[in-house]
Amino acid sequence: MSELQSYRTIVTGSTSGIGGATAIELARGGANVCVHGRSAERANSVKNEILGLGVRSQSFIADLKSRDQGDELVERAWEVWGGLDAWVHCAGADTLTGANAKLSFDEKLDLLWEVDVVATIRLCRAVGERMKRAGGGSIVTIGWDQAETGMEGDSGQLFAAVKGAVMAFTRSLAKSLAPEVRVNAIAPGWIKTAWGETASSIWHDRVLRETPAARWGNPEDIAKAARFLIGPNARFVTGQIVRINGGAVM
Repeated sequence: MSELQSYRTIVTGSTSGIGGATAIELARGGANVCVHGRSAERANSVKNEILGLGVRSQSFIADLKSRDQGDELVERAWEVWGGLDAWVHCAGADTLTGANAKLSFDEKLDLLWEVDVVATIRLCRAVGERMKRAGGGSIVTIGWDQAETGMEGDSGQLFAAVKGAVMAFTRSLAKSLAPEVRVNAIAPGWIKTAWGETASSIWHDRVLRETPAARWGNPEDIAKAARFLIGPNARFVTGQIVRINGGAVM
C-alpha cells in the first residue's frame, strides 16, 4: 500500500517508542518523513531505516523545552521539502524512566508542561497556520485515554492534566483550521514503551484486567492509527479523540 505516496511529513519525538514506530509506519505508506529527536545518533539511525524503504528522509535535532529551538524546527521542517502535508506530534517528556523519574513532583510538572503542553500548542499552531495558508494538511497529537477519567497517584495527576490539555487544545485547533486542515488526537491506552518493558507484575496484571483485548498495546498499534488519520481515507475525520486502548473503559 502506498496511500501516502509523496506526502511530506514530520514526526516529532521519533527516535524511539511511539514516535519511532510512527515514522517507520508512515514511510511504509509511501510518505517522506522528517525525523526529530534530541540525539543525532538515534535520529540518523531512524532516518537511515526510512531511507531503506525507498522514500526521502531528513533528521532534525531540537530540544522542545526551548521555544527558540521549537520555532526553528517548524521553519526548517517546512522549508526542507517546500511545505508539509502532515505533522504528527509525538514528542513528550519521559518522567517515568531514567534520570527524570527521580525529579520532584514540581520539577516533573514544569518539564511536562513545557514539553507536552506548551511545545505541542505552539508548534502545532505555527505549522497549522502555514498549512491553512497553503490550502491543506493534517495534524495529529498524542493524548491519553485516562486523561478523561483520571488515574490515582502522582503520575496519574500529572499526565491527566497535561494530556487533557493537549486533547482540549486539539479540538479547538481543529475548529480554528477547518476546513483546510484536519486535526485529531490519538489517546493511547496501556502501551508497552520504555516504562512498560520494566513494569512489575502488579502493573501487568492491572493492564490485563483493565483491557478487554487482554494484552498491552504496542507502539505499532498507535503508528497505524496515525497513518490512517493523516491519510486520504480519513478526509472526513477532524476534531476527534481516537482511543487506541484495546477496548478499555475506565
